[in-house]
Amino acid sequence: MPLLEASSLETYYGPVVALRGVSIQVEQGAIVAVLGANGAGKSTLLKTISGAMDPQTGTVRLKGDEIQGLNTWDIARRGMIHVPEGREVFSHLTVRENLMMGAYTRRDRDAVAGDIEMVYGYFPRLREREKQHAGKLSGGEQQMVAISRALMARPDVILLDEPSLGLSPLLTKGIFDIVRRLNTERGVTIVLVEQNARLALEIATYGYVLELGRVVLEGSAESLRGNRDVQEFYLGQREAGVRGERRWKRKKQWR
Repeated sequence: MPLLEASSLETYYGPVVALRGVSIQVEQGAIVAVLGANGAGKSTLLKTISGAMDPQTGTVRLKGDEIQGLNTWDIARRGMIHVPEGREVFSHLTVRENLMMGAYTRRDRDAVAGDIEMVYGYFPRLREREKQHAGKLSGGEQQMVAISRALMARPDVILLDEPSLGLSPLLTKGIFDIVRRLNTERGVTIVLVEQNARLALEIATYGYVLELGRVVLEGSAESLRGNRDVQEFYLGQREAGVRGERRWKRKKQWR
């Protein structure tokens, strides 16, 4: 049984259909990449899975239990944490206070203190910044805070949306190295939305490609890296761009 399963999801923004019957499965211990052009529905998929948006139809199951329609905090207590695009740290709280917010549902004080040391081990810079307000940190440091805050909840699954957004290539590589370590060392299952398809497929075990709210391709990360269409539209550059998106849509065999 998959740890996380979304089946036939349809989600709307008013009259606009954002997801059109999307289904994905995430096995325990996997890193699953979700790829696609801007507007393909990637972030909407994570919001729907995490409870930030309700699907009009379809189901989401975590550990076999249906969770669609639950509040986001109920879903977080069940072991799934969403790290949204743009990081969204608590800017007027210190780094340490942000981390403590991630552990707000926990009552094991000693273990919480140990987990703070754990995240400082992954992100030593946060120890140096722990008394600074998160809003004054660099973009890369804020991303470290966002991921660390998620870890403080001891999740089974992290939904990670565009962790490289606005970061330099060097910082992006560092963040991805940590994501890989969290998966291998801590056993955290990760669903990764990322436009840097090359890096995403380097650390992922499986992947889905979305186009206009539909899954148009899926497979192992290795098979996607070898797919000619993925190579042409995603692996040659960070973003296909408008011209690339138009050419992508003319690929009739993908529909």
